[in-house]
Amino acid sequence: MVPTPTAKENILLPLQIAHRPIDMDWFDKVVSVVKLQNRLDHRPSQLSGGQQQRVACARAIMERPSVIFADEPTGNLDSRSSHEVFEFLRMCVREYGQTIVMVTHDPRAASFADRVLVLSDGSIVQDLDHPSYDDILAVFAQDDDPQNGPVEVESATARSAEQ
Repeated sequence: MVPTPTAKENILLPLQIAHRPIDMDWFDKVVSVVKLQNRLDHRPSQLSGGQQQRVACARAIMERPSVIFADEPTGNLDSRSSHEVFEFLRMCVREYGQTIVMVTHDPRAASFADRVLVLSDGSIVQDLDHPSYDDILAVFAQDDDPQNGPVEVESATARSAEQ
């Protein structure tokens, strides 16, 4: 985030730089989902880490890009806020045809994806189609052997047309 503008200005900054029109109805919807309505006039230094992360999520979603790249997008959020953000991202995929490419170590976050690629030591070890939370936990349990090293989960929520 840019340190001097407010949360609202940070969210709108990419659209303003690109001289693109701002859809305030969409802005209100995005801000409502990430629960920043009462923090829009605050500067980053006045926001918690989780609130700053929600500003970053809102900024990425606001532009309605065809692909959103997200690295641990809800890492600083509580489970309820995380769930709401992932439901909103799922809606972006279903209703607007956006694709979300997400890197996460959180099996609950990965369970929102249409496809999950599980990486270990830089190689794909599993390719899961519409996995449940339990499916992902089972993969983690299989790879719980300390000799195998950490498991990384890359989840890509694909366009609805691919289903």
